[in-house]
Amino acid sequence: MLESKLPVSEPTSEISVTWQEYHQKIETLAYKIYQSGWEFNQILCLARGGLRVGDTLSRLYKLPLAILSVSSYGGTGDRTRGAITFSPTISMTTQKLGSRVLLVDDLVDSGTTLAQTLQWLKQHDVYEIEAIETAVIWYKACSAIAPDFYVDYLPDSPWIHQPFEIYEHMDLSEMADDG
Repeated sequence: MLESKLPVSEPTSEISVTWQEYHQKIETLAYKIYQSGWEFNQILCLARGGLRVGDTLSRLYKLPLAILSVSSYGGTGDRTRGAITFSPTISMTTQKLGSRVLLVDDLVDSGTTLAQTLQWLKQHDVYEIEAIETAVIWYKACSAIAPDFYVDYLPDSPWIHQPFEIYEHMDLSEMADDG
């Protein structure tokens, strides 16, 4: 596993996103990619944050989805950046990864995860990638790397409360009592 320390900085503001806004942003991202004319034959998402984005794009473009599990946040509320850890392989249902890859995640914060993922992919030449472009919903100003495609540029680099975060605070035993 490849690991690296990330710089830690606190966001100066916060925004909250509803499910409807979240899905609309993914659709906007899909359309921006479509408008660019860039042709790709594989979608590779970074799990966890990029799973929903990758799944939706895979369905819209009718292309296979591959998943690379990457972890860089932890601590209380998963708000502490730490070491980046990569899974040893990419999970996919095809025999091999496509040669023209759209790498997707939900956001680019410091840019370290995206940059190190690109490096990880280059180190694993078994995947035979000829071209790769990156796509995210949110591109924060504090990022050291700019994605090729994004929906929102956030100059004040806020913390983003995404709609699925509610599940991080649910207690399954309490859910059973309610039903």
